Amino acid sequence: MQEDRQPAPTKRSKWRTFGIVTFITVKWMVYFGIFIGLLAGGAVTGYVAALVKNEEVRPRTVIEERVGENSLTGYVYFNDDSLVGQLRTDEDRMIVEYEDLPPQVIDALLAIEDNNFFEHYGVDINGLGRAVKQKLLNEETQTGGSTLTQQLARRVFLSLDKTDSRKIKEIFLSLRMERYLTKPEILAAYLNKMPFGNGSSGYQVFGIKAAAKGIFNITDLNQINIAQAAYLAGLPQRPSAYTAYTGKGQYNEEGIKLAIERQQMVLRRMLETGRIDQQQYDEALAFDVRKTLAAPSEKAYTTYPYLMLEAERQAAEIMLMQQDPDLTKADLKENPQLLEEARDHLLRGGYKVYTTIDKDIYKFMREIGSNEENFTPYSEEKGLEQVAAVMLDHKTGAILGMLEGRDFYEEQMNYATQMTRQPGSTMKTIAAYLPAIEQGIIQPASIIDDSPIVMKDYQKGFHIPMNVDKKFSGLVTAREALNKSMNIPALKIFNEELKIENAWAFVKKLGITTLQPEDAGAQTGVIGGLSVGVSVEELTNAYGSIPNNGIYNDSYMIEKITDAEGKIVYEHEAKPERVFSEQSAFLITDMLSTVISSPSGSGHGLTSQFEHYGDIPIAGKTGSTQSYGDVWFMGFSPDVTLGVWAGYEEQINSLSTEGKKRARAIWAKIMDQLVEKKPELLVTDKFNKPDGIVKATVSSASGLLPSQLTKEAGMLVTDWFNKKYVPKAVDESLVKMAFITYEGVNYVPNPATPLDMLKEQIVVKRKKPLDALMDEINAAQAKLPAKSRRPMSVYLPKDAANDAPSKPDPRVDDGAAPPPPSNVRLNQADGVLILTFTDSAAKDVVGYRVYKAIDGNAPTKEGESIPAGNEYKAKLYASNAHSYSFYVTSVDVVGNESQPSLMVHYGDAPAIPELPTGPGEGGEEPGGGTEQPSGNAPAAPEGLQANKNEVSVTLSWTPNSVSDQVTQYHIYHSPGNNGQYSLIGSTSESQFEYIDVLVTGAFYVTSENASGQSAPSQIIVVN
Repeated sequence: MQEDRQPAPTKRSKWRTFGIVTFITVKWMVYFGIFIGLLAGGAVTGYVAALVKNEEVRPRTVIEERVGENSLTGYVYFNDDSLVGQLRTDEDRMIVEYEDLPPQVIDALLAIEDNNFFEHYGVDINGLGRAVKQKLLNEETQTGGSTLTQQLARRVFLSLDKTDSRKIKEIFLSLRMERYLTKPEILAAYLNKMPFGNGSSGYQVFGIKAAAKGIFNITDLNQINIAQAAYLAGLPQRPSAYTAYTGKGQYNEEGIKLAIERQQMVLRRMLETGRIDQQQYDEALAFDVRKTLAAPSEKAYTTYPYLMLEAERQAAEIMLMQQDPDLTKADLKENPQLLEEARDHLLRGGYKVYTTIDKDIYKFMREIGSNEENFTPYSEEKGLEQVAAVMLDHKTGAILGMLEGRDFYEEQMNYATQMTRQPGSTMKTIAAYLPAIEQGIIQPASIIDDSPIVMKDYQKGFHIPMNVDKKFSGLVTAREALNKSMNIPALKIFNEELKIENAWAFVKKLGITTLQPEDAGAQTGVIGGLSVGVSVEELTNAYGSIPNNGIYNDSYMIEKITDAEGKIVYEHEAKPERVFSEQSAFLITDMLSTVISSPSGSGHGLTSQFEHYGDIPIAGKTGSTQSYGDVWFMGFSPDVTLGVWAGYEEQINSLSTEGKKRARAIWAKIMDQLVEKKPELLVTDKFNKPDGIVKATVSSASGLLPSQLTKEAGMLVTDWFNKKYVPKAVDESLVKMAFITYEGVNYVPNPATPLDMLKEQIVVKRKKPLDALMDEINAAQAKLPAKSRRPMSVYLPKDAANDAPSKPDPRVDDGAAPPPPSNVRLNQADGVLILTFTDSAAKDVVGYRVYKAIDGNAPTKEGESIPAGNEYKAKLYASNAHSYSFYVTSVDVVGNESQPSLMVHYGDAPAIPELPTGPGEGGEEPGGGTEQPSGNAPAAPEGLQANKNEVSVTLSWTPNSVSDQVTQYHIYHSPGNNGQYSLIGSTSESQFEYIDVLVTGAFYVTSENASGQSAPSQIIVVN
């Protein structure tokens, strides 16, 4: 039993028990707290790590580079260094060093943004707590919790979104930045990078210096007073709300009101922090900051949009090609991204672009282009009539002025530099006449045949180009051809004398870069038939080499470019190149002068359009394209070259009647303004005449030295020559010979053709005789569609009558005597008898003879024979004392003569003359034959009566007997009843109505059959 007993438990003190329990509880609570702390810390650390896990740890070099990197504002300047405007960027920024920051600016900024800036290490715990308290208690003064370092870190490296991730990254970056950058560096960077709203020009200003300039028009920060400093310091917190100006540069009243309220808050904070005393506070508060705001001004891209865009485009190209000299402009067109990258670099780099543009010239050119009164009114169908112009100082190639289009907001493309259009006749000067003069192929007095040229056409087979007036002048001088802007002479020089490849090689030396490989076969390229066309700038530049005495300077608009520190990174280098001689320059200049001065010149209108014509020596060339979709005038004085184009955006739209003169009219207006506003640019009173220029007289048939025959014919022309190209050969193109004309073309006559059908005179042996040319045209037209064919008469030049033939008369004898001509009529006009008739039906007739019989006597030949194809009319003279009879005969190619035509009479009732019995022998004049025609002439009509009414008189008579076999009756009238009768009509009926309200006088009738005409009927008088 004892073994089962347990010892009694020892009793413990209640306090001891309580102590043990308490200890154990606290111990475990501490353990649990530590565990929870570690767990929470780990969670926070993990959370923070997760937020910043993708954020790179930036080394010192990256931080220093990014903080010091700024998008700087660049500028464009006119040639007098006056400002065009600032380059197109989202940021207007000017850099300031810490040493240049005045204390009032620093005090104002730190008072409102970071009062403990110089004490903390990137994060201000006190400031953060204060900001939280101000926010929770909704206090009037809200200072914000981020330090300047945090704000700078956020702007340089981070986005501006309000997230935990961004805030934590910002804190870490701030601590790191404070390790590597000094406080002054951080403060200066902040004041260079922060936005301050819009400036007076509408651009958003970044940095304190740009803000002072854009908002108060203050360039020296030391001139900013405390009130203005407080105003500026308050802006970065909410620049879009506090901005004093709109994006268009206009006052923003709501923004100004908010900004001034913010300024007052900054001033209170400056007072609270001891940065200003009470007196300074009161004075700053009383200062009317609104009155010191800069006056609104338009953006340069509003005032000079075309010029600013052109400046940035050209400057970007220059910098890109300077960086990679192997690049060409063609490469830039194929890789536009390269140009965009260069442009972005230019716009952000603080570069200054100095142009060659004269501010005054540019302004009046733009005023002329913007004046609606100078143009055709806007058309709903065609749009706005456009214009483009470039003015050069051709001595250097500098572009002095530019007219890029009518309205930037209608069309942003620069029509002067970026558009290419067909040049029309302006190409003739530089692709035909000038290179041909330079090579000695032609001189101003050289003779060119303005007769048709048959060209191969790969669509229709053949093409026969025309002049604008659809006429051909024949042999003309080169000067006359250029004066009148004839197409054919230019085409012949281009295709036959120079050859296309040589012409284009010359044109390329003059700076035309838009020629395409397919233009190598462009037969009509010299009159504007190009694949792409040319730009106004390049064509003007090419013409500028003429007044510059043959020296080509590549046109340019950018004089130099400097970086933000003023270091020159590019400067234009002149590279003049002699393309043609001074003598050639003088000769083409003199020819282009008469394009204007000559009454027949295509530019003669300028003599009245240009008010200072005669005061300023000028020369130039007109140009237009088909249907006047484009018109040009390329003109120059000894000092400047001005090229003008006008047309519509789409070339298919034709200009109005006035619009066809637009290029010349605008050229004259611009030059008149230049004379009046910039006379110092026009100092040379005449074009240069170099040595080696002489005058010489040559044949106007060949351009060679005159022969005796040339002098006898009076075919002489005197003009300027390059002395070394004065001709030495004597003219042999003139010859005196007999020929016959058929369808307007001279031919070698058939030996049997009567002499009276031939013409003998001095004629010109052409390089290609017209008889051969007409055959060529006939053959070509036969292969053309019917709608493309023209009458052969269209192709005859004006001087076809003077052409020496090379081929025989194409008419072939048909073996029979020809029939007589028909419709023979006799009328009286101005006291002269006019005999007319129509052609014989025979194809081998070469001409006609007119015969006259007086008082019934035997007929004799009257006057010159009339060649076939001429006007079938003869002037005849008669006396009232006699009666006359006339008839006409046809003569064929071998001299066979027809029977007489219908006889017509004049005078009292005539006696019928004895007529020839048949055709005369070849070469003999008929009229002496004794045999009468078989059969008898009919009897004279009887019973003639007249019935007159208000508008006519009706004649009637008794029909002849059937045995007379009358084919027709002829009615004669003498208005004055003075015995002078003329045929007024014929009819197969036995009556005839003569319509004439005031008809009076005497009438008679004759009848006709195959054997001849009857005697006159009785005469009846109508009063």
